[in-house]
Amino acid sequence: MKFYLKLVHMEVHRFRYLFGGLMALTILVQFGVVLLWSLRERSIRTGPGWSEQSVTYHPFSETGKLTFNELMFSNQFWFSFPVLISVAVIAGYVFLIWYRDWLGRDTFIYRLLMLPSNRSSIYAAKLTAIVLFTFGLVSFQLLLLPLEMMLFNLVIPEALRDPSYLSQAILQNQALKVLIPGQFDAFVMAYAIGILTVLAAFTVILLERSYRVIGIGFAVIYVFVCGAALLAPITLQRPGNTASYLYPGETYAIILALTAILVLVSVWLSIRLLNKKITV
Repeated sequence: MKFYLKLVHMEVHRFRYLFGGLMALTILVQFGVVLLWSLRERSIRTGPGWSEQSVTYHPFSETGKLTFNELMFSNQFWFSFPVLISVAVIAGYVFLIWYRDWLGRDTFIYRLLMLPSNRSSIYAAKLTAIVLFTFGLVSFQLLLLPLEMMLFNLVIPEALRDPSYLSQAILQNQALKVLIPGQFDAFVMAYAIGILTVLAAFTVILLERSYRVIGIGFAVIYVFVCGAALLAPITLQRPGNTASYLYPGETYAIILALTAILVLVSVWLSIRLLNKKITV
């Protein structure tokens, strides 16, 4: 356990600058958008010639006043941009977290493998680090949203705005709606598949490291099998398919069970490759 915790600390320490950069990018972009959009809308609505009759249709407020929901909807790109950048960086780091140890100047992975401890700790530490980075950024985004709403309320006078709720505001942005699902079952499914994707990527990397060129072929087959297994229940549920007798809840349970099985297979195969096939 002590060795595992040291490895987790090492992986988190390695990623600290990238993690801090992603947090800073999110703050700058999202707070900048909130401030600029709010100032512009306040200027328009307090300027000459504006009246409540100027609003002919307003989907976010019956009174035609401003809401935080409207801000979120009107700035899809700028709220999504730091989220998508963060997703892309973590997706790339899933591969870098392994290949950096192998392809670095000191081939650090061989020093790790020669230590008198269970190699599964290396695997577990890298997985833990990726999960911590992911949920850390999600938590940070959840922390920012109330602060952004406070900034919106400070800039927009009470007479010009209607109350908004964070749960509704999140639904107005496509990226945040995926990142922070509104329903518990959707949250479990989204992040279960996300963790499976990370584990499958780890397996692909270890197959390539174990068998080199042939391992790439094994990796392609493995990814195809995982994808086919998850898509099969969804394909059976497509409209017009009379061969399906499953209710949506049953389809959800089957996909979740398949995900759990694939997670166990991925972990077992990866640790076996790390212990039996990768030599120093």
